[in-house]
Amino acid sequence: MTLHSDVAALLAEAGIDDVDVDEAVADEHARTSAYLRVVSAIAASPSRDRDRAIVATILRDPNDHGARTAVVALVDEIAYEVTGPDEFRQWSDGLLPEIDRLPVEGHREFIRRRIHDWLFYLSVKDGHVPTPAELAEVTDWMQRHLAEWSTSPAVLAVVADSARTKKTRNIAKNRAGSRELRTE
Repeated sequence: MTLHSDVAALLAEAGIDDVDVDEAVADEHARTSAYLRVVSAIAASPSRDRDRAIVATILRDPNDHGARTAVVALVDEIAYEVTGPDEFRQWSDGLLPEIDRLPVEGHREFIRRRIHDWLFYLSVKDGHVPTPAELAEVTDWMQRHLAEWSTSPAVLAVVADSARTKKTRNIAKNRAGSRELRTE
């Protein structure tokens, strides 16, 4: 497969016909933008059957950073769509062989960490109250995400007491004391 045929196939599969394939192939920024549109369209599909093949195609791109960006966007979108941690774990386990083929270890690790963060978040959303030690195992990004979006007073208390950054601790503390949260 060539980059041109990969980009053309991804766009066709996503039903995107307003992207100039030649321009996307020539410009890595245009290509990353096209991949993000593909990922958004694919994530909106009720079927997850082609996700691994799509990720494999994106990860063949010589621009490792753009490919990683697109795969992380897919991981994020699917995390918002799944019903819980088990469904997300099953889906993400199918992607790991493709992710492991990334030549840059830092990119592989970044995607794996994002998957780990979402598994943690989904278990918290499912009712698990993390310990400070468990909270320490997720990224600052996920700690802040919990501070901003959790509606559980118990979770917010853990984040307020144990998050790595003062800003995240303050967000959690302020949200834990908000009237809106107490009325839910």
